[in-house]
Amino acid sequence: MPHAIEYDRFGGPEVLLYREIPYALPRAGEVVVEVRAVGVNPIDWKIRSRIRPSGEITAPRRIGSDAAGVVTTVGPGVEGWAVGDEVIVSGVTGAYATELVVPSGGLTRKPPAVTFEEAAAIPIPVGTAYQVLRSMGVGEGTTLLWHGGSGAVGQAAVQLAHRFGATVIATASEHNHAHLRELGAIPVAYGPGLADRVRAAAPGGVDVAVDGAGTSEAVEVSNELVGDGDRIGTIVQGREAAELGIRAWGGGSPVPLTAQELAWRYEAIGVAAELAAAGEFVLEIAHRYPLVDAAEAHRQSETGHVRGKIVLIP
Repeated sequence: MPHAIEYDRFGGPEVLLYREIPYALPRAGEVVVEVRAVGVNPIDWKIRSRIRPSGEITAPRRIGSDAAGVVTTVGPGVEGWAVGDEVIVSGVTGAYATELVVPSGGLTRKPPAVTFEEAAAIPIPVGTAYQVLRSMGVGEGTTLLWHGGSGAVGQAAVQLAHRFGATVIATASEHNHAHLRELGAIPVAYGPGLADRVRAAAPGGVDVAVDGAGTSEAVEVSNELVGDGDRIGTIVQGREAAELGIRAWGGGSPVPLTAQELAWRYEAIGVAAELAAAGEFVLEIAHRYPLVDAAEAHRQSETGHVRGKIVLIP
């Protein structure tokens, strides 16, 4: 029988349960995907713990949105996909499972050179980074300050911005500095004196700053160095962004993404997959857990000290 992770109440990681589910039956326009890897994102445990409001639970709730696997069944009216195709799944509900029913429009083809784990690590982190950089107009000649450079979103932002021609300064713990240099960033340690360290790294000034750390320091230093709230954004403190006078995408922001921003997020999946297949984009897997141990994966994610991506293996 197929299995999935579900929860019946909000709470800590212990509320996650590994349960049998019915076999998936695709309707018109859908396919069934046998899941080979699942991407764990912070939004997953924020919803589970009710840090992020999501409505009352009236039936067992499934979790997760990013996965990769193999098409096993094709529903009526599906074109362009066949049994055996290796795919990246994004934007679904309930990705923590051994199989999924997925609208065919939510699939991206997985290149053979990209592992299933790497593929599952792409959608939300890379999509977020790509969209934010596009929304901020980061490109040739831009100096970007990204707070929180060592996580999955931060690493994607560093690599993409570097490819776009920007100078990238990324904050991180010192033990992650060598890795960030390899990805194309100028790393700086966070903590007291951060603004001065950034000035030393970017004597010409900072054009754009993005808070991927969720700290008051990130916003305060960004305001000090950039000054223009339209050139400062957050992906973590969305609920406070209006009060802070900065832009926000996600992070609890009441402002929804535009159609263009959603399109950029989807576009990023294929872009990153092709770059990774060519050996030009790093998707670092920090931790691997069996699907049945999803609670442990959440505990690890909640530490806030993960360099790269956590994945689940069904």
